[in-house]
Amino acid sequence: MPECQNCGTHVTDQYARVFTPDGVENPRVCPQCPDKLRDGAKIREAKSQRR
Repeated sequence: MPECQNCGTHVTDQYARVFTPDGVENPRVCPQCPDKLRDGAKIREAKSQRR
């Protein structure tokens, strides 16, 4: 099962397929990450703590 490269949380195969480029198995950031978020194709620091 794929896991987030940032926080180590397991993500579904479908999430990894949609949010990772071809040939990359694990996403760089996931919805559970408290300190980073996706901004288009880039990853950026969250301006405030999530959750």
